[in-house]
Amino acid sequence: MAPFRLAPFFRTRPWGFQDLDPWYDYKTDGEPIGEVWLTGEMCAADTGPLRGTSLADITKRHRELLLGTAVTGTDFPLLIKLLFPKDKLSVQVHPDDALAQHYGEPRGKTECWYALDAKPGACVALGIRPGVTVEQVKAAVHDASLESLLEMVPVEKGDMLFVDAGTVHAMGPGVVILETQQTSDLTYRMYDYGSARELHLEKSFAAMRLKTRAGKVSPRPVDGHCVLIDERYFRIERWPLRTGAAVGLTARNRVVQMLFVTQGSVQISGEDFEPFTVGRNQLGVIPSAAPRWTLAGEESTEVIRILPAAD
Repeated sequence: MAPFRLAPFFRTRPWGFQDLDPWYDYKTDGEPIGEVWLTGEMCAADTGPLRGTSLADITKRHRELLLGTAVTGTDFPLLIKLLFPKDKLSVQVHPDDALAQHYGEPRGKTECWYALDAKPGACVALGIRPGVTVEQVKAAVHDASLESLLEMVPVEKGDMLFVDAGTVHAMGPGVVILETQQTSDLTYRMYDYGSARELHLEKSFAAMRLKTRAGKVSPRPVDGHCVLIDERYFRIERWPLRTGAAVGLTARNRVVQMLFVTQGSVQISGEDFEPFTVGRNQLGVIPSAAPRWTLAGEESTEVIRILPAAD
């Protein structure tokens, strides 16, 4: 099964932008764009024999060839997207697998955030401040003072932040985030600054944990690249490529690989498929059953490699 590039899918969000320049050549006069989905089920292959086929259909028809036998589940395991917050997002929490399954859902939602850009003074909320009780959180939701109880974490370009399920969190303006998460849309809105949007308080308090492992993760250098995070559901690495350098990144356990380009561009080529380019802010997919292939930097390039968990 040949590697392919996925076309991004632009999602409207009230807290987004109407112009995504310089990240994407995309402008709208309608609702603002807050998210760009890179592995959403509606994202379609735009290279190779699968051109025009949605990721959902590719996964359904070629699950084992695409994902590999070590990946469980019937759908694509990770949702990768870019977030462009112009305003503050709601304060929210995601359930873990056990709670999600209690509600009849297949899985919870653990995620991580890689800061592609951050303005001076940018920060995110990750968790409840030490010493705060559940009763204080509930009272703060009702008297509109919850923000004062959140742990604020400064963010700089290149930071990796872990957001495990159960973490009360919020993102604000001044950052551009590459988010990797379990494929799940379970978000419980706890607080939204007095807006009329629905809150999910009962489920939020059931999912919330006062202490989690959320926070910054230090990169770990390994043989010319670095591991940004290695958690239960995903492993993410940063690979710098010099101009003209060519490598073949072998995945452990023969699982699907996702290659996101943050700088420059790369050409993916092999013996049994037409070569194609993955440019800045684009994503290429290397199926577990891909033929022999190489990745070559067409200029000084940085690639983020994302791997799903394997049993």
